[in-house]
Amino acid sequence: MNTVISWVPDERGSDPAAASGPLAGVRIGVKDNIEVGGVRSTCGSEFFADRVATDDAACVAALKRAGATITSTLNMAEFAVGVTSQNSASGGSVNPWDARRVPGGSSGGSGVAVAAGVVDVALGTDTGGSIRLPAACCGVTGLRPSTGVLDMSGIFPVSADFDTVGPLARTATQVRETFAVLAGSDPTPEDTGPLRVAVPWPFVTGDVDPAITDAVTETVELIRRLGHRVVECSVPHSNSAQDVVYTLIYSDLARIHAERLRDDPSRFQPATRERISLGLHISDEQRAAAIRQRDVFRSAMADMFRDVDVVLTPAMPVDVPEIGVGEAVVAQARRMGQLTYPWSLHDGPTLALPVGVHPSGMPIGAQLTSAYLREGTVLALAEQVQEHSDWHLRLPPVRVSSGV
Repeated sequence: MNTVISWVPDERGSDPAAASGPLAGVRIGVKDNIEVGGVRSTCGSEFFADRVATDDAACVAALKRAGATITSTLNMAEFAVGVTSQNSASGGSVNPWDARRVPGGSSGGSGVAVAAGVVDVALGTDTGGSIRLPAACCGVTGLRPSTGVLDMSGIFPVSADFDTVGPLARTATQVRETFAVLAGSDPTPEDTGPLRVAVPWPFVTGDVDPAITDAVTETVELIRRLGHRVVECSVPHSNSAQDVVYTLIYSDLARIHAERLRDDPSRFQPATRERISLGLHISDEQRAAAIRQRDVFRSAMADMFRDVDVVLTPAMPVDVPEIGVGEAVVAQARRMGQLTYPWSLHDGPTLALPVGVHPSGMPIGAQLTSAYLREGTVLALAEQVQEHSDWHLRLPPVRVSSGV
């Protein structure tokens, strides 16, 4: 499956206090742009093939203090740019449900590692969908936390305005337990009664694979049966959200990688170079306009979440693509990320969870989104959904032994 880039030496016993921590015994892998002291941190790139981290990223240090065992750094799209995880200098990862298909990206190795049992929990990063897409493609649960809520030090950036780090695991409960350690407190939901769960139906039915529409609609009905109030909503400015995010992300990428693009562009994976180069053509005026649109969108989201608690949408509008089949790099990225990018522009949390199986046999994912700092709300609803369904318990045909 090509999910691990580096194995981490076992340090259990080096901190006796951690042995009784809340994550004691939990095996965790981290995306290879998250630094683990003394271990290579390649970001999936030839440029960083021999780069060894000096210190632990803040999130890794927090996990270790809680007793977790950091086992590995995990494969990823080069510099976290890509939705298929095929553009890694270490070679692409494959989906454990079907090796002919992509695992999603850019945290593809993280999704594969959890689904295949290589680790119990993985950390990924999410800028435009890079936790949620692998979660959806691999049939696991993944949280993009609120922007800025977790310390990003020791993580190689894509775009400071959108970058987040978050956990992927089989269950929402495991995600909550890991997030509690990273955030320093348990994300207790503010809502104790029935939630107002809003569905923007064009996200569910418009230009969406019918099997995905059916699975998400069944999830809506389950939520209704659980006693929550389901309402319809619209998402203001969503038609332009993807372009706004792309403008800001690509301009940031071009700035971060300007020297590498100028001096040695051939060392990039071709798909990475193609996408980063788009940022070279974005003017200061275009970027300034995108920032204004971002602020308008976030203001509209804050208004919307005064009237609803959670918004439910599919995670992807299409079935998990086959490797090397279909649209060109940029077009495929836009299509797979069509429903994740609006929630990247929002500053609140979004959680992806499995809600069905496509006729192809691949997992189907949905997203639960709430207001800024309302991680507890989406996690509590996801836990309730998983108590009354079993999609998260399905195992792929390719699994490793628990001893790995």
